[in-house]
Amino acid sequence: MSFSRIDSHQHFTREYLPTLLFPILKRNRFEGSVVVCEQAGVEENRWLLGLAAEHEFIRGVVCGVDLGDAALPALLDEYQEHAKFRGVYADGGSAAEIARRGLTLDVPPRFGEAARLAAAHPLLRIAIDHVGRPSLMSEGVNELTALARFPNVCVKLSGLITDAPTQWKAAEFAPWARAALAAFGAERVMFGSDWPSYLPVGTWKEALAAFTQAIGAQDLETREQLLGATADRFYRLGDGA
Repeated sequence: MSFSRIDSHQHFTREYLPTLLFPILKRNRFEGSVVVCEQAGVEENRWLLGLAAEHEFIRGVVCGVDLGDAALPALLDEYQEHAKFRGVYADGGSAAEIARRGLTLDVPPRFGEAARLAAAHPLLRIAIDHVGRPSLMSEGVNELTALARFPNVCVKLSGLITDAPTQWKAAEFAPWARAALAAFGAERVMFGSDWPSYLPVGTWKEALAAFTQAIGAQDLETREQLLGATADRFYRLGDGA
């Protein structure tokens, strides 16, 4: 069975644009990506949605929002007019409106908060971003694996080399990667490059290498899930995009 390779977590800036990322993905046999805005900025979200409309390889857009913003419902109405809008990134707050609309929610790797959200909104699809990124791991592997009891939670192994692209060792990330795979299964774990956060020192290919070395040898079906099928299913990238 064929599948699309999807980078589930990358960004754009005015310096690092889709025309730079597309050839990198193509060289590495990736068909597309999901762009994530980690700041609550309306104009930035609009810009990303516009880029997605212009570039076919951008399969989905995750907009940064403030869940406490009184204007959030109106903004979501606007964003949902775009075919590639898939969900939001938010750092704390009530996710009731996101759940009601059937959108996805990306959150930082704070496992206690993620557990609260998952329990409160069992139908809300939640992605925990940057699991395994050393500087963000304030909680332990046990807290991560405890989240696996919530079937609506997925894990992104993303941003692994963002903090130290010149001196990373796969052994730093392997405990998180192996724990995530063992607890969640490949169908709930996905690769994200976090491009271009580590540029110009690190590279997209090094981000992929850190991921593949951290997860170790895996069969083809597992690799298909991690490198695209999970992201495709989680973000429902085939639905009208």
